[in-house]
Amino acid sequence: MRLVIARCSVDYAGRLTAHLPSAPRLILVKADGSVSIHADDRAYKPLNWMSPPCTLKEGDGDVWTVENKGGEKLIITLEEVMHDSSHELGVDPGLIKDGVEAHLQELLADRIETLGEGYSLIRREYPTAIGPVDILCRDADSQTVAVEIKRRGEIDGVEQLTRYLELLNRDPHLAPVKGIFAAQEIKPQARVLATDRGIGCVVLDYDALRGIEDDKLRLF
Repeated sequence: MRLVIARCSVDYAGRLTAHLPSAPRLILVKADGSVSIHADDRAYKPLNWMSPPCTLKEGDGDVWTVENKGGEKLIITLEEVMHDSSHELGVDPGLIKDGVEAHLQELLADRIETLGEGYSLIRREYPTAIGPVDILCRDADSQTVAVEIKRRGEIDGVEQLTRYLELLNRDPHLAPVKGIFAAQEIKPQARVLATDRGIGCVVLDYDALRGIEDDKLRLF
């Protein structure tokens, strides 16, 4: 990525025309070829830009011409360059959202007593012929419990847990196995279906699991 801070004027010529009078601005030239012009306001939104595919030509007299395949042009006239630097950012790993199912699984496994006093963890990602069960644990009575974790609990999650329970209950070393459907939010239809099938429902407080609000974990 190239960062240029310069006093410049900008003209756009295409389906419409636009003009930015001379002022100090930030010009971003990204590896994907895009060029955008920013002021010190408007948050992330640029004053003007050219999306890829496009080409940048730095001509004589400090005039940059950015042109796309449609012949539209962004003409940047540099009057004074105050900063010009390039930085290799590499491949971005993408956004990792807070509270995804894998993190919820990790937190709940680490604090399995959240499900009830006397609960103990058997293992995370317990393997079965139709896929891994998020958490397999035992309750205070030593009964096996399969836990399916979702960010948003819907009917398909209950159906998935039902299939796991049918398979796990065939194993004499585990049976009888009961189920818990755990999510940050459980849809009413999913709760009705789970209750009808004898599956418990637990709403997870993500902040409480992380210990942000207080040292005691809460379930609602």
